[in-house]
Order: sequence, then C-alpha cells, then structure tokens
Amino acid sequence: MSVRQTTADVVVVDYGLGNLRSVTRGLERAGADVTLSEDPAEFDAADGIVLPGVGAFSEGMDNAGPFREALVEQAEAGKPLFGICLGMQMLLTTSEEADHEGQGDAEGLDLIPGENVRFSRDQTVPHMGWNELDVTRDHPLVEGVDGEHAYFVHSYYAVPDDEAATVATTDYGTDFASIVANDAGNVFGTQFHPEKSGETGLRILRNYVDYCLDR
Repeated sequence: MSVRQTTADVVVVDYGLGNLRSVTRGLERAGADVTLSEDPAEFDAADGIVLPGVGAFSEGMDNAGPFREALVEQAEAGKPLFGICLGMQMLLTTSEEADHEGQGDAEGLDLIPGENVRFSRDQTVPHMGWNELDVTRDHPLVEGVDGEHAYFVHSYYAVPDDEAATVATTDYGTDFASIVANDAGNVFGTQFHPEKSGETGLRILRNYVDYCLDR
C-alpha cells in the first residue's frame, strides 16, 4: 500500500527578480518543501514551479531567458506553473510596458496567449493596496477565496486573448483579470502577491500545494 505524499516539492525560480524570501516563507507555511533554483535541470524532480517577479517586463524576460525553454517544456508536460505578479504577466505573449519604457519588443512565454496593458491615464498608477477578488471560473487555486481581498502593486494588467483564461477579476476603474489560467489548468498566475495577502494569500498558496500533490 503506497503512502500519500504530504509535502509538495516546489521550485521557486531565482532569475534575479522577485520577492524570493517572502514567497519562500509563504509556500513553506502552506506546506511546501521549497528549493530556490538557478538551474532549470532541477525542474524535472519538482512537483510544481513558481515564477515570482517584481519589476519591468523586458528585464524579467531577459533575466528569465535561460529558463524559457525549460519552463515551456514543463508547462506543456502538465507540471503546475504558478506565476506571481510580474511572473503572471510573463506567462502571456507580450506587454505594452516594453514599448512604453522604450525597451523595444519583449516576448513573453506565450503559455497564456494575450497582452499586458497599462491602466488608463485617469486611474492612479500603480494600483496599490487591498482589493477584492471576484471568481469567474472554477479552478483549484481559488477554492474558498471568492469575495476575499488580496494585496496588489502593479501598473499593467493581463488581457488574455481568450476570455475563458480569466479565473478572477478585480475592479479598479475597470474589471481586470487578477487571476488567469490556461485551458489545461496547470499554468496560472495571480496579479497580486499571495505572500503579502494574509489569510487569503495563504489559502491560495495552500490550494497550490494541494494541487501539486493531487497531480
């Protein structure tokens, strides 16, 4: 009789951008055994991969260049890939940010086709602080968090090509996608920081760990 695994082995990608300490601590509180990794070869043995991120889209994609092929391969093989904040935006195809900042074209991972766009000029940028999650699609990541609040800091937001990729929305002058996922459900991201979102964020991280264990 096999014994059910109770701790998920999660790799947090260390590509030089990201709130690594807080993300690691949050995942550990959620029941994960966390490895910070600069080596794509370590992805194979992991139950799940987390792509954190703070900063500009172009810089993020430049730094993540050595991981691109491995991240896409793992995602296409069905491994749970969780992007946080900039990490979520990097799951998409492109971003207006590169052009806005004069950084030229930057290609995202294109695992969730779409574009990241800037909030309009009549909105205070960045969107910073606590805001509500309105769950619009069933997904294991959002079990028990509909109507709860999470902590945001961002100036750009995801616009997936397929509306069905939106798992939750948040209202900031416009309803934007605050959680997205691919059709298969194994690639997903939060625009907010779960590691800074109190009990709501911890619930999401626990949902992620459970999802990794149930695969």
